[in-house]
Amino acid sequence: MAEAFSLSLTPPQMASLSGAAAASSRLLPRARLGFSTSSSTPSPSSLSLSSLKGLRSSPLLSHLLHRQKTTSVRASSGGLGFSSVAAPKCSASDPDQLKSAREDIKELLKSKFCHPLLVRLGWHDAGTYNKNIEEWPLRGGANGSLRFEIELKHGANAGLVNAVKLLQPIKDKYSGVTYADLFQLASATAVEEAGGPKIPMKYGRVDASGPEQCPEEGRLPDAGPPSPADHLRDVFYRMGLNDKEIVALSGAHTLGRSRPERSGWGKPETKYTKDGPGAPGGQSWTVQWLKFDNSYFKDIKEKIDEELLVLPTDAILFEDPSFKVYAEKYAVDQEAFFKDYAEAHAKLSNLGAKFDPPEGIVIDDGPAEAAPEKFVAAKYSSGKD
Repeated sequence: MAEAFSLSLTPPQMASLSGAAAASSRLLPRARLGFSTSSSTPSPSSLSLSSLKGLRSSPLLSHLLHRQKTTSVRASSGGLGFSSVAAPKCSASDPDQLKSAREDIKELLKSKFCHPLLVRLGWHDAGTYNKNIEEWPLRGGANGSLRFEIELKHGANAGLVNAVKLLQPIKDKYSGVTYADLFQLASATAVEEAGGPKIPMKYGRVDASGPEQCPEEGRLPDAGPPSPADHLRDVFYRMGLNDKEIVALSGAHTLGRSRPERSGWGKPETKYTKDGPGAPGGQSWTVQWLKFDNSYFKDIKEKIDEELLVLPTDAILFEDPSFKVYAEKYAVDQEAFFKDYAEAHAKLSNLGAKFDPPEGIVIDDGPAEAAPEKFVAAKYSSGKD
């Protein structure tokens, strides 16, 4: 509907809007809007949305207007009655706030170099999905439950409390964005800003409401199971993913490091990680571990640099006959890897989610395509002078 429509407001509704405008100037974390009727409330009138132009830039008021549509009251022959109007329009997240939050995430990435951490956060929130459980949120998946302490304490999530802390100021600033959307937005943005493909994302995920809705521990993959191929299939098939998607998603290990104090895997530091950027230390899978490309597959295949990490679940990609077909392809064809990765990442990010509206919210215009190269070699430690 065009923005020229007007809202017919009763005195209490006018007072509510006045209260919202006042609240928007405070923007306290997790603030609750307080509405009151006062003696200065204007008389009933028809208020055009265009007259609110000066207020709509507030993230809080933007969310209020996005989620609440008033209904008009009219007299009927039987007394007061409500006109028959369409159900209120609402969604889990506000599109404008999602766009603004994405810009803030980009600035966070520039200052903290936390690309791998944010990718992992989104993955681990979504990766608990069980396709055999129908009920939401018991089925797990991308529902923001990873913000709760009980789930952050799962062994596979070691260190992710730092990711949540980094994003919390953005969540406080944009109350109209759910945690579930924020985690997936941060994950996709981190891939794109590291030079990876554009992810065809949608938003509108509803949040799990409390820690009692967190999944049980043990749904995420291990790094060194006795049978790596069987383990990967057990975990990812449970999510509804296939061999191609398992291999493509594994390629995200081109970003980041493994820290032995968190996962039990990797060296305390290498020549590629001892100087950071960010907190120094850990062992990376690739030399340029903040650049998203197909180096992960190349380095595993060549096996020539002992400074680089290769986990059992990495090595199996070139040993298992089905996995090997895709791993070999991605090692020589980055374009094919980017295409398959973007599709798999988007699919993973939607697993188990409940969307409002059901079709989701798209905040990008135009077709998805590879992001322009953003890597600046001088920013990263390569172990060379």
